[in-house]
Amino acid sequence: MKGIVIGQYIPGTGFFYKLDPRTKIAAVVILMVAVFLLETIPQLLIALGLSIVLLLWGKISVGRVLRGLKPLLVLMIFTFFFQVLFNTEGTVIWQTTFYFSASSMIALGILTFMWRIIAKNISGFKFIVFVLYLALAILNFHYMPSWYQFGSWDFIIYSKGLEMSVFVVVRLLIIITFSTVLTLTTKPTDLTQGLEKMMRPLKHIGINSDEFALIISISLRFIPTIFDEAMKIMAAQASRGADFSQGKLKDKVKQIVSLLVPMFIIAIKRSEDLADAMESRNFVPGKPRTRIYELAYKRLDLFAGLFIVLCLAGSIVLKVLI
Repeated sequence: MKGIVIGQYIPGTGFFYKLDPRTKIAAVVILMVAVFLLETIPQLLIALGLSIVLLLWGKISVGRVLRGLKPLLVLMIFTFFFQVLFNTEGTVIWQTTFYFSASSMIALGILTFMWRIIAKNISGFKFIVFVLYLALAILNFHYMPSWYQFGSWDFIIYSKGLEMSVFVVVRLLIIITFSTVLTLTTKPTDLTQGLEKMMRPLKHIGINSDEFALIISISLRFIPTIFDEAMKIMAAQASRGADFSQGKLKDKVKQIVSLLVPMFIIAIKRSEDLADAMESRNFVPGKPRTRIYELAYKRLDLFAGLFIVLCLAGSIVLKVLI
């Protein structure tokens, strides 16, 4: 599915697979709270290292989790540069001036053209090529001899801005890793049942936990399915001459519309098929349901719960003392 990991269940034999889904859901929530209590980069790096050790111990491929981060790479890059550019606290650690001139804009156009040609003709290392393109573009505005200069910009990196950019990106990595592990190691049916049992006390205030949990689990389950259908539609249109990476802005908008329309139709068709399947199995919203396998806590869940509580307690201690 083109590296889409979020929402997929991958069979395995690690200890994560043996945990009760309620334990894993509570663990993700508590660990996220613990991560948000950490306030320094060394603390977050220790938490990141601990999460990697847990992945290896639980026999979960770190590469698979990293591939799951690929769709969010743009968000992380944007967050990093946003903090670097707009956070002006702390001391100046680097300062330079960018010159905007006719020569630098022409050079940027040539670099962009070369980048598009190279990215179109290679199958791998596209991210590395993109990083090189950005680096050359930045060097171009600083070192290119000015010809008809029409502006300049003082680029300053502050210590607090660089620290916060690393801090936010590492925190995002940890949180996304936790949520990815939850969906990788938990069947959608088990996830639904766990959410139902955890939210059952909300029935006293008029919230139907069964329907709410079912909505969440179906949404998570259909994330990779919709992405898979989108890739099939793009491949079908590419076989007919469509190219989503080329053309003017107006042509790209038309191509996106041609992609969205069949996706909506397929999503509606999938929902109708799902409704028919649920009706054929005598599913009635709000009615009591029976299951072949009922959830039950084990000794491993107790050890996992103690470990999670210790992690939260450690974060609180660091928050109070430092």
